[in-house]
Amino acid sequence: MHPNYEKAAEALIECFRNGNKVLLCGNGGSSADSAHILGELVKGFCKKRPLKSEITDAIGEEWALSLQQGLPAIDLTANCALIAAVINDIEGASVYAQQVTAYAKPGDVLIGISTSGNAENVRRAALTAKAMGMKVIGMTGRSGGKLADLSDILLNVDEDETYRIQEKHLALYHQLCLRIENAFFDK
Repeated sequence: MHPNYEKAAEALIECFRNGNKVLLCGNGGSSADSAHILGELVKGFCKKRPLKSEITDAIGEEWALSLQQGLPAIDLTANCALIAAVINDIEGASVYAQQVTAYAKPGDVLIGISTSGNAENVRRAALTAKAMGMKVIGMTGRSGGKLADLSDILLNVDEDETYRIQEKHLALYHQLCLRIENAFFDK
């Protein structure tokens, strides 16, 4: 396991325990990883997470029984219309930083994923997150790139080739999501 795994897991668990949220961003395949992590947090990953009966009873329809408890997370790579507007009206490299200004509050966590550690849009998101009182978890390749210095917790995997970095990121974030789920959900 990565030497900073425990720190990252504890930071994420503390974030959720305190009623905060996680923001995620990355480029290309790392953008897909952002969406993948979101899916593991916002609905059940390895456990069923049934809603409390008060909620399903208040909804009052059979389909509500299949809804699950989720943990609050936002994938900054997902909103196409907003991203296009930021690219047009502000600047392309600020697409994630602009969203951080809208969604962030102190105690939230940004997970910035960049295999090189040098993606400018992820770097700007990290700078903005820190300015807004967020913790930054950087997921990178071996060197950590520019994201290394901006990360409160750096999860740099021991690879240099993009696809190999992404393979190790997948295993690492699955372990983090499992650990988080086990901290909050019994079954």
